[in-house]
Parts: sequence; structure tokens; C-alpha cells
Amino acid sequence: MSEPQNKVQHIVFVWWKHAGNAAHRQQIIEVSKSFKEIPSVLDVSVGEVISSERKIVDDSYDIGIIVTCADEKGMQEYLAHPIHQKAKKEVLLPLLKKVFVYDFKE
Repeated sequence: MSEPQNKVQHIVFVWWKHAGNAAHRQQIIEVSKSFKEIPSVLDVSVGEVISSERKIVDDSYDIGIIVTCADEKGMQEYLAHPIHQKAKKEVLLPLLKKVFVYDFKE
């Protein structure tokens, strides 16, 4: 089977309300990994920021998440899926102070 065309990268940067809380960090990482269970999701990467001295690097966020979907329709299915909606409502929104999202297609 060939690679899907026009894959979509859904990139999320989050800042949490209580900086340095290891339990909250782990909750966000684990719930983000659960997105792999959503049929339209091809892959999920999630991890902590790397501090940088370079001025071009924004290292002010706490966690970065990349969700890869086959196409724009797949991304919309991911966003509407009950696993994502539950994670957003029960874990992400209560713990986060700020979220930036960037979407692009290959």
C-alpha cells in the first residue's frame, strides 16, 4: 500500500496553568498518545520542550504534539472523534493556560 497523498500535520503547542507539574505533564502526554486509537490518525508524536539559547527558537511552551492524518477529511474526523473530544474536555482544557495550533498539508 502506498503512502497517502496530502497528509496533514496538526501541530499543537501547549502551555499549562501550573508550570512544572510533572503529573499534569504526564496526563497531557498520555492522553495525546491515546489519539493513535482514532481511525483517521496515522501517527502521534508528543514531548516536552527543549530549552534553547537560539533567538529564533520559541521554547516558551511546555508540550508539543503532532498528529498526522491522511488528509484534511481525516483531520476533521480526528477533531470530532469522541476520544479527542473527551481528552479536550476532561484533560487538556482544564490543565492548559494557552494553546497554539498549526495545520499544514504535505
